Amino acid sequence: QVQLVESGGGLVQAGGSMRLSCVASGRTFSSYIMGWFRQIPGKEREFVAAIISSGGSTRYADSAEGRFTISRDNAKNTMALQMNSLKPDDTAVYYCAADRASRQYPRRYTRDYNYWGQGTQVTVSS
Repeated sequence: QVQLVESGGGLVQAGGSMRLSCVASGRTFSSYIMGWFRQIPGKEREFVAAIISSGGSTRYADSAEGRFTISRDNAKNTMALQMNSLKPDDTAVYYCAADRASRQYPRRYTRDYNYWGQGTQVTVSS
């Protein structure tokens, strides 16, 4: 089992940058596929980015492609989401997620993840 804690959210102006971090507990972080999702009130949680256990493959939502970068440091049990050129539409609660899957590919559906953090609020002002 793994516990996830996000940090780094806050308020930023449109066009600015923000870096989110996710720290995982446990000794097997390096075997987990990791992902970032976001959610606004009244809407379903949506995929943002994912990365396989080695970090060798990533996947992004169309809305994040070219602006966001997902990365991980298995030695430190951490994952990050660097967000640049932020827009007001990026305002949401951001969640990190993990799954210990045998098939290593960056997964984009919430049903593919068994472990979730508590979320961190990102607000982008216009």
